[in-house]
Amino acid sequence: MKTIMTGNEAVARGAYEGGLVFASAYPGTPSTEILENVVNYKDDIYCEWAPNEKVAMEAAIGASVAGVRSMAAMKHVGVNVAADPLFTFAYTGVTGGCVLVSADDPGMHSSQNEQDNRNYATAARLLMLEPSDSQESKDFMKLGLELSERFDTPVLLRMTTRVCHSKGLVELGDRVEMPIVKYEKNIKKFVATPANGKVMRKNLVKRLADMEAYSNTAEINKLEYNGTEIGVITSGISYQYAKEVFGEEVSYLKLGMTFPMPMDLIRQFASKVKKIYVIEEMDPYIENHLKMAGIQCIGKEVIPEYDELNPDIVRTAIFGEKEEGIKVGKEAVVRPPTLCAGCPHRGFFYALSKKKNVMITGDIGCYTLGSAPPLSAIDTCFCMGGSISSGHGAAQALKKAGNQNLKVVSVIGDSTFFHSGINSLMDAVYNKGCNTSVILDNRITGMTGHQQNPGTGYTLMGEETTEVDIPMLCQAIGVKKDNIYIVNPNKLDEVNKALEEAIAKDEPTVVITKWPCILKKFSPQDKKDFDLSPKKCTINQDKCKKCKLCVGVGCPAIHSGEKIEIDQVPCTGCTVCMQVCPFNAIEEV
Repeated sequence: MKTIMTGNEAVARGAYEGGLVFASAYPGTPSTEILENVVNYKDDIYCEWAPNEKVAMEAAIGASVAGVRSMAAMKHVGVNVAADPLFTFAYTGVTGGCVLVSADDPGMHSSQNEQDNRNYATAARLLMLEPSDSQESKDFMKLGLELSERFDTPVLLRMTTRVCHSKGLVELGDRVEMPIVKYEKNIKKFVATPANGKVMRKNLVKRLADMEAYSNTAEINKLEYNGTEIGVITSGISYQYAKEVFGEEVSYLKLGMTFPMPMDLIRQFASKVKKIYVIEEMDPYIENHLKMAGIQCIGKEVIPEYDELNPDIVRTAIFGEKEEGIKVGKEAVVRPPTLCAGCPHRGFFYALSKKKNVMITGDIGCYTLGSAPPLSAIDTCFCMGGSISSGHGAAQALKKAGNQNLKVVSVIGDSTFFHSGINSLMDAVYNKGCNTSVILDNRITGMTGHQQNPGTGYTLMGEETTEVDIPMLCQAIGVKKDNIYIVNPNKLDEVNKALEEAIAKDEPTVVITKWPCILKKFSPQDKKDFDLSPKKCTINQDKCKKCKLCVGVGCPAIHSGEKIEIDQVPCTGCTVCMQVCPFNAIEEV
């Protein structure tokens, strides 16, 4: 049977068909939907959201060692977090097959960088597969589990945003039930001490040679001979772009397994064509392998090495031609990213933006949009969990420089706090810091689409579980009870009072804003703890002086033209605009 699937759905299906038993992930676009679809097979596969990618990788490693097929899934920057166990896992090898799915994001659709994680395969010496469509996403996931066991290695399944989210026809198959390997103690294989590691390193060289031999004969490395003038070597989604641009007049070597690179097959292909183009997104990964082998090719001299490719970019780069698009008469209106109407972060950021002499270190999440005008209330953003630790460093540096009038406020979300912010807060407390840490608890993992986390009280599989108490956790780390403030972010007076008191103290302080994401499906606990009854605000035009202070809160429900109006459709009645209005022109209805 065939059905239409995204690449992420197909990976989940391939995991099911491949006999997967254990899956762990931390949500991150473009990888999030993989585990959200694996949970559809929870009768056969145990699956969970981990607090961060390192934990997800380690849990998958443990499951593999225990004798079952496992996987971890994450976006490309998550592999940075998971790299510590991953590199050693390549040395030890597996028991049950284990696949790491890295979803790269060329073009930075939802990421702070666009690193090319194919380089991880080379650095860590992992067998790597690159699907180019949904069918291959399913097939390669299944194949990856098989090859992992065959070559005693973790496998990197490298996806990209376009493959993850594009849809295509997928031929479904039956699940292969794999026998669970009985656990046996094997200290020399799985205890990575230096003495054992030296032996593992030698064994890894042999495994790499075996993997390369397989790569040169693997069916997923496909030769398509259509002539001898031009040959194109490509992989992943770039194959689709190349086919659309070059058509059927040239020969192709489509690489489905890109580490170890099938150099004998590449040499064979290169010997039969006069000119070779390498079409790949981002780094000259394939190109460098060719040039190190002395094979002449044209690659990044013409193909951009940043941003996402598409057929037009490739066509222009190779032939200097541009395809005429369809003219519709009018340009689409640009909508800048912004916090949603009724977002509980808006009131907090509005209050924070009014504070003077404050440096604001931010983190990864939808609250990063607090950096956008008109709020402009975040000054830095580097990585998950980095706001508190970078804020601590900044505060200590300012103190050392004698600039104690400039205070530091660090902003982090609840899921990100669980991810790696806990360690950062521990650093600030242990080293007697003085920055104020604000934990924006909107009761869910917001930006990636409302996944559960340790603070929501539910697991990925929908089971009720222990909810981590953030204030108690902060106390356990060492934050004084009197230095922890819990506020409703929609009440500006509460936020202002807490910020003023917290910032004034010369020791670690924590402000917790607690209100559920306005788009969340409210849990029974949410309905019990918060007044979530429907509300709306409207502007009394007789009282409105058009001062536009309400516009300054940055709510997309407020329209500014000849008169200031509130669109009743998106308005949620959070009342932040009403509190800002000095003329009482905004009323709750």
